[in-house]
Amino acid sequence: YTKEELIGRQVVAVINFPPKQVGKVMSECLVTGFADANGDIVLTSVERVLPNGARLA
Repeated sequence: YTKEELIGRQVVAVINFPPKQVGKVMSECLVTGFADANGDIVLTSVERVLPNGARLA
């Protein structure tokens, strides 16, 4: 996904993990998704608009 494709979208992410070095990037957030039949990642998203930062129940 490009930055432009993500603007205005809500996705499911974990933000309470400690920072971790992933390649050249320091990751502070784990965005969740599933691999489709082609191995491409499909981001986990919400059915309705929720407040940003809402907790997963």
